[in-house]
Amino acid sequence: MPASTPKTATNQAERRRRRHPRFRGDFHVAVTILLGNRYQEVEGHCRDLSEAGIGIVLATELNVGEVASLGFTLPGMSAWELRAVLRFRRGYHYGFEFLSLPVEKQETLRAYLKNLQRID
Repeated sequence: MPASTPKTATNQAERRRRRHPRFRGDFHVAVTILLGNRYQEVEGHCRDLSEAGIGIVLATELNVGEVASLGFTLPGMSAWELRAVLRFRRGYHYGFEFLSLPVEKQETLRAYLKNLQRID
């Protein structure tokens, strides 16, 4: 007899449930990462955005768990510099979770997202 009861399989909807809705994004993102003993900046393109993170298309190889600096300008706003951790990767589509997003940035982002098309 097994020591623990196996978990029941979750359905597709439960696996895809997100904490925050995703919205379509369309702007450039500069991603700075530590490669070896030096920093490298890679240009990417935002595909989706939420209150907690950003989906970026990058032509590079990164590993889940890496921390990066993200630089971007939301259309009509000033430049943002944030730290984020890579949580997801499928091909060249990378999902980053924002780290320590200040309250004022959270509020600005929440207001900005209200004007975007929801994609999930």
